[in-house]
Amino acid sequence: MIIDVKKYLIMGVKEELDDFFSRAQKMGIVEFIPSHAKKKIELPLEIQHLLGAMKILRKLPLKKAYEGEGDLNFADEVALRILSLKAEVERLAEERRLLELEIFRVAPLGNFSLEDIDFIEKEGKLHFQFFCNKSRKTPLISPQEGMIYLSTDYDLDYFLAINKEPIASPERVEMRIDRPLGELQAHLGFVKESLHQLEAELKGYAGHYTFLHEFLLQRLNDFHLLSAKKELSFPLENALFAVEAWVPVNKLTLLYSFIDGMAVHCEEISIEEQDRVPTYMENKGVPLIGEGLVKIYDIPAPKDHDPSPWVFWAFVLFFSIIVNDGGYGLLYLALCLFCKYRFPHMKSGAKRFLKMATILSMGCIVWGVLTAAFFGLQLPPKSWLEKVSVLHYAVVKKADYHVEKQDGVYKLWISRFPQLKEVSSGAEFLEKGVTTKGGHLEYEIQQDFSRSVFLEFSLMIGVIHIALSLLRNLWRHWAGAGWVVFMAGSYLYFPSILKATSMIYFLGLIGKQESTAIGIQVIYTGIVIAIALSLLQKRLKGIGEISTLIQIFADVLSYLRLYALGLSTAIMAETFNTLGKEIGLFLGVLVIIAGHAIAISMGLMTGIIHGLRLNFIEWYHYSFQGGGRLLRPLMRLKSKEHT
Repeated sequence: MIIDVKKYLIMGVKEELDDFFSRAQKMGIVEFIPSHAKKKIELPLEIQHLLGAMKILRKLPLKKAYEGEGDLNFADEVALRILSLKAEVERLAEERRLLELEIFRVAPLGNFSLEDIDFIEKEGKLHFQFFCNKSRKTPLISPQEGMIYLSTDYDLDYFLAINKEPIASPERVEMRIDRPLGELQAHLGFVKESLHQLEAELKGYAGHYTFLHEFLLQRLNDFHLLSAKKELSFPLENALFAVEAWVPVNKLTLLYSFIDGMAVHCEEISIEEQDRVPTYMENKGVPLIGEGLVKIYDIPAPKDHDPSPWVFWAFVLFFSIIVNDGGYGLLYLALCLFCKYRFPHMKSGAKRFLKMATILSMGCIVWGVLTAAFFGLQLPPKSWLEKVSVLHYAVVKKADYHVEKQDGVYKLWISRFPQLKEVSSGAEFLEKGVTTKGGHLEYEIQQDFSRSVFLEFSLMIGVIHIALSLLRNLWRHWAGAGWVVFMAGSYLYFPSILKATSMIYFLGLIGKQESTAIGIQVIYTGIVIAIALSLLQKRLKGIGEISTLIQIFADVLSYLRLYALGLSTAIMAETFNTLGKEIGLFLGVLVIIAGHAIAISMGLMTGIIHGLRLNFIEWYHYSFQGGGRLLRPLMRLKSKEHT
């Protein structure tokens, strides 16, 4: 939940300053407000060095933790040595790369001594030059006097020209040689050896990560304490100190307790218009997991209702629908249980992630049972899993409705399956509407009805989800009540426009004609209520509320992605099962395993992306102001070993 934050003025005698801030840092509940426009404070070099060194060590192979002694100065020396080693390693690595390129360039010329060439040029009054050209052009180039062929490498021909005077060859490229092959190779060997020694020394510091981390926390605590003290003002000729601060209302008792007995007084003051009030969120259990999801997208405003539990449970539902397979949920759950057994001492963040993954897995299993979806298997209508399936119950009710009404849908299927004329029940209608493809039965009517129910259910989820968002925000957006009524009317009315058989018909909740007549009236009523409430709340600006009608339509239709993605996962799994059966036992098993691995990967990606998207994009903007910043209290950082 989001806890209100109050603004306080804290004053005390100067002699209590150090003790007060030390206690405040230990309690970790007060964010001190700068007394002037706060500029970005650059971290001290010692902290930057420690952070840089730790970043380097994180990428090194794990090593037993350093158990020796040391102080801040020693930690600074270690950090500087690590940074210098890293810089030298990078310099030598770059030098090695350039040497290898140069060796590659001059190797076709052979090994020679530049001193010998200089001697010959001086004594013999000759001039040595090296040239190269594309091999395919060599036969077309007229030979030159003094040009000696050396070798061919990678489609290039290399030549040595010895003449009294330097020559120019338009057809060839002259090569400048600063160091010969032998000298380059010797230097490369030296660089590699030096690089190996430095890398070995750097790896030797891998165990110092925890050691540096401890002293980093110490320096950060000192830095934060010093930064907080800079926000002070000193009235009455430096006899008193004064500072403004943000304090959560549920922490006020702690504030008064730690200043008890001190010459320090605090008093609530009014929040000014230009103040940016921080957001303080406090959750436990499942809502804390939802808080982590919320922070992915944005920080709630202080006046927002905390969306953490709403986002989490909606995400579980959407993820389960998109994955759309209880078998995959069983695999996810098995992996979660293995991780819990294999890593019993996880950090708090990892524990929350594993708990979320476990709940998502169980959600997939529950959805798989409700829809009789396991590993893409096509189950006959009379299977035990179909009997406990809520989706199958709705499908049977839909079939009963069409058989009883003998409407257009009934006649369409009768034209394809004439044997259904004698059928008197929906269950029998589904069971006999079957074809044989590839040696196995396909229950076409059951499949078609299941998909239509699934599609409508996705839209129903969208209506309910957005309605909840509007209702949560009624205190800030009165017109939301009208749009909730409008969506209810649309759900009643639009099936008649689309010539669709809604669930409310075949479940006996309302007749088709009554639904259409009531729906159109409710639609107009909702629009009138929305505009009237908007005008009442916003005066003339409220007339723009009519544009929300289009937004409502678009957002509800966005929930069709639940149907589309869930159906695509099921079709992929079913297709790979069919391919596996047709190929044969050995290769078929491999195809099925590989196919389901692809389907699982796609389900994970789409489930996470679109499961969160429907919350952050479609749901948020009706009830979420956002744009907040988290409360940043002065607190003492501690390592895991000391918590």
